[in-house]
Amino acid sequence: MSIQIYILSKLLEGENYPYKLKKELSNPIPFDKMGNLTESKLYYHFESLTKQGLVEPGEIIKEENRPDKQVFAITVKGREQLPNKIYELFKKANNIREMVVGIMFLRHVENALVIPILEKKLESLQGKQEQLQAIYNQIQLDDSMKENAYFIQSYYSENIANEIQWLEKLIRKLKDIKE
Repeated sequence: MSIQIYILSKLLEGENYPYKLKKELSNPIPFDKMGNLTESKLYYHFESLTKQGLVEPGEIIKEENRPDKQVFAITVKGREQLPNKIYELFKKANNIREMVVGIMFLRHVENALVIPILEKKLESLQGKQEQLQAIYNQIQLDDSMKENAYFIQSYYSENIANEIQWLEKLIRKLKDIKE
């Protein structure tokens, strides 16, 4: 879904072709390598978006000694569906890392609709944090296992606390923009 949001968002800026989008994604930070995005995956998503009626092929650019380049444009349906895809991304994301593309293209959605989604996730994480602590407090361990159990509990607890911190920052950022 993230790749499709990226494609649709970039096509809102103007017609483009897959290879150029992949190059743009790799400069200056190699997001394509970080996200394991290959050209074949990108072409697959262009094809999928075409089948959904969200993008349409346009002209073919022919250059001597170069492969032909199929240019694509976003459709009216694609413009309408982009915000829905971003909202859905936020709903399905399990952590901030999975929200990165949605965060990059927040300008295409209403913050007032994203904030409650994030607040619900924050509430859930806070519940998980409390649950983890309650479980840890109930575990009876002999001395030989306490150190390892504390290490594991600490790992999970710190990850959840970090995710909570970043979600709180994101919510504050969205509320500041909204006001």
